[in-house]
Amino acid sequence: MILRNARLPDGSRHDIDLKDGRIAAFLPPSPGESLGLVLPPLVDGHIHLDKTLLGLPWIPNQAAGHTVSDRIAAERKVRAGRTVSETETGANLVKQVLASGTLHMRTHVDVDNQLGLRNLQAILEVRERFRDLATIEIVAFPQSGVVRSPGTATLLDEAIAQGADLVGGLDPVGIDGDLEGHLDAIFGVAAKHGVGLDIHLHDGGEGGIAEIMAIVARTIANGLTGKVAISHAFALGSVPRDLAARTADSLAEAGVAIMSHGPGEAAMPPIKLLREHGVEVFAGSDNIRDAWSPFGNGDMLDRAMMIGYRANFRHDPDLKFVFDLVTAAAARVLGLGDYGLRVGGPADLVVVDAATIPEAVAARPRRKMVIKAGRIVAQDGVLALP
Repeated sequence: MILRNARLPDGSRHDIDLKDGRIAAFLPPSPGESLGLVLPPLVDGHIHLDKTLLGLPWIPNQAAGHTVSDRIAAERKVRAGRTVSETETGANLVKQVLASGTLHMRTHVDVDNQLGLRNLQAILEVRERFRDLATIEIVAFPQSGVVRSPGTATLLDEAIAQGADLVGGLDPVGIDGDLEGHLDAIFGVAAKHGVGLDIHLHDGGEGGIAEIMAIVARTIANGLTGKVAISHAFALGSVPRDLAARTADSLAEAGVAIMSHGPGEAAMPPIKLLREHGVEVFAGSDNIRDAWSPFGNGDMLDRAMMIGYRANFRHDPDLKFVFDLVTAAAARVLGLGDYGLRVGGPADLVVVDAATIPEAVAARPRRKMVIKAGRIVAQDGVLALP
């Protein structure tokens, strides 16, 4: 396949020669109308494939309040009434995000003493089904806590043994009420198996900062520099800027990454400050059409725009920054060494009708073409494969 007169992110135009699933060459452009802007594949650094209700009849949100505990309780009610498997709805979501150009993702999968490893088995099936189309990294996520959910630490250990890639965590103080006990459990499992961690942290204020610093200390002590991420980290956006900056320096020293999805109500981490202090910042969708939120579509260009809007970004360098959060930065966090637009690189490409990356972020045009390993898998926003 040759993509003729394609525009690259740097503004140059080329014919792109694709052979044997790789980018063979960037050639002089053919005359005529441009194919469009060619981008690297989008990367979703935080999604919940097992939670989505996509494809089911509309289910109203049932949370009695706005706390994490309220939403956990509501999800259990919805889960009890499910008649369609998480395998089917998870596959629905994977197909939707593939059509929007996301070819790599990190999904958190619920593990607790009620579910056991049921959801993990469902998403392992989904991963196998789409293995030639998408990279799906799995975090074993203790949605109900660890200390207050007896047996969950053992289940996390079993989840890693059965195919999960990372250990998750959730609000050591806000949910478990035991910072040290929670971190002992999850870092213990990670150290045993030599894997990384991605920890949900909604707790705000200086208390949340103390939890971040405890995670930083554990990361260094366990030799896990560069293998730990904190998702949400609302505390960084709810404390004075000087404290956030000092915390950022500690995060950078420990190689702890921060994920933000551009939250609606909660305080968003100061992502630009974090990047300026050397912290790896990346982005994800979070919840999509599930018991936690009725919103979301898995389109990472949409997500980049939302993050930019929440951060009040208006200039092109800032729009390029948020695009980086859903491409190269997320790829680095997921350990995707074979990524990007280069000769010899994978023929994984997304084509949009835009002149520049900032325009693509602002306009979020329908994906004209999504190419995986040199073959077209989606056109005009529609998946071309079953």
